[in-house]
Amino acid sequence: MLNRYPIDPNHVLEEYPRPQMVRASYQCLNGVWDCAISDDPSIPSWYPASIVVPFSVETTLSGVEQKLAPHQTLTYHRTFSHVLSNPQNRVLLHFDAVDHRCVIFLNHQKVGEHIGGYLPFQFDVTTVIENENDLIVQVQDPCDTQPIIRGKQSEKNHGIFYSGQSGIHQTVWLEEVPDIYIKHLVIESKPEQKCWQVRVLANQEHVPVTIQYLDGTHSVHGYSEELLSCQVPEVHLWSPEDPHLYPFTVCLGEDCVESYVGLRTFSVEQGRLCLNGKPYFHHGILDQGYWPFSLYTPPTDQAMIDDLLLVKKLGFNMVRKHGKIENLRWYHHCDQLGLLVWQDMPSGGRKPIQPVMSGPLFLPSFSIRDHHYALLGSQDASYRKEFEDTLVGMVDMLRNCTCIAMWVIFNEGWGQFDSARMLKLMESLDPSRTCDPASGWYDQGIGKVASRHVYFKAYRHTHDPLDRAIVLSEFGGYVYRCNGHDEQKKVFGYATYPDRQSFNEAFFHLYQQQILPARKQGLSASVYTQLTDVQQELNGLVSYDRLSVKLDEIVALQVAALLLGSEEL
Repeated sequence: MLNRYPIDPNHVLEEYPRPQMVRASYQCLNGVWDCAISDDPSIPSWYPASIVVPFSVETTLSGVEQKLAPHQTLTYHRTFSHVLSNPQNRVLLHFDAVDHRCVIFLNHQKVGEHIGGYLPFQFDVTTVIENENDLIVQVQDPCDTQPIIRGKQSEKNHGIFYSGQSGIHQTVWLEEVPDIYIKHLVIESKPEQKCWQVRVLANQEHVPVTIQYLDGTHSVHGYSEELLSCQVPEVHLWSPEDPHLYPFTVCLGEDCVESYVGLRTFSVEQGRLCLNGKPYFHHGILDQGYWPFSLYTPPTDQAMIDDLLLVKKLGFNMVRKHGKIENLRWYHHCDQLGLLVWQDMPSGGRKPIQPVMSGPLFLPSFSIRDHHYALLGSQDASYRKEFEDTLVGMVDMLRNCTCIAMWVIFNEGWGQFDSARMLKLMESLDPSRTCDPASGWYDQGIGKVASRHVYFKAYRHTHDPLDRAIVLSEFGGYVYRCNGHDEQKKVFGYATYPDRQSFNEAFFHLYQQQILPARKQGLSASVYTQLTDVQQELNGLVSYDRLSVKLDEIVALQVAALLLGSEEL
């Protein structure tokens, strides 16, 4: 395969990583680090290899391309300079994602540790940092040998599971903040009140806060921890067709950050998904977020934009981010470009077992109550705690993103447990969005959304007895293999077509004969599997290397016109 996105190892993913809380101080620590892989967990005395951060050690773009075994330790090392711009400032060291367990040392002092491969974390290193610094990160990753949160990662890629990846896989960076500083913003869209609301969380309570509109004509004053309302004379609603955003700044003492918000609402009304109070059909595509030479990490910022622009070009208005949490810039681009996002909580627990994993594909009446933990791989209390903690962290990380319309808690029963309690938790964390508590199966008869997956057979729409909004959250999965764009010996998919024409015809007929009639009968959303090929799963609309689009644009737009031509269907 050819690499569409070559990189400069010394200048990798240098864009500001947190678009809704931007500060002037930013030092990117991506680039070439030293590394060592060893059976010995102690800090090595020398480093035999170099690695390009933030690409995981298994990837081609990392320069290492070596698998980290569950019993091994990966140690990163680099030096860097940092001179404080103000001796009264504090210094925060950020890691946007490290998979899976890590310990961090700065200037030979342990500054912290973290468990979990998907969420950002930071350490205050003010008392440790010097003008010249020595940074060490040690990582261990059990992948699927232990019941942890891991998404689709597997030690051996097969079927719908892909290569595991380990270590630092998102940006590492430093920032300086004043002694009293903004820790987090909680932004809520309230178009019905002609405003957005901001709660400024700081490292001290009751500190004066000023929110300034970008045009300079309005400002709001209050204090940290208070809920501050930012009024607008006329509401300009955000939607995929018109992704309008309101930029603003927040100042707390000497600390100022730039942010933005989009005004919109998501709801379920009379069994239909609604955007801004009106029925809105979610014409979606499943996206695993894997890249051929860098796995979980997009090679460049432009690569993410290109994927999302293609989604728009093909007429889709929604992306289901499947089994993975992306970096914040990905959601920022969805906010700007105008794409709804369904965000999955990454799966975990013990390895799925048959027939539990795929039984409902062939026997729809097959069901399991989710208190049977062992059947669903959720019998480990440590996993259930990690899942709940990660769920809370995911919402905290992504709640300000305008684009997110739906939270997806469990997928196809993998690691499922206590769905009613998890739904109640999700609704308490974020009542402003809709939630799919069990995508595909196993439905526990709760919530406002009934979620179905259909492969290998035609979809026939039926009414939900609980009057929930019905979403076809996975279907399709057609394979057309583009010669020269993959290196797979085994191919996985749900139906195979020998050439481009037959693939395009099948895609059109699938929507015309199954999805459109269901849409007329009340279906609220459809999510085609999937955007790109991923390793052996060659059922994407685009080849894994992103160099061949299999679906003709005219066919894609005809389908979009059928589904989205009128909300009165």
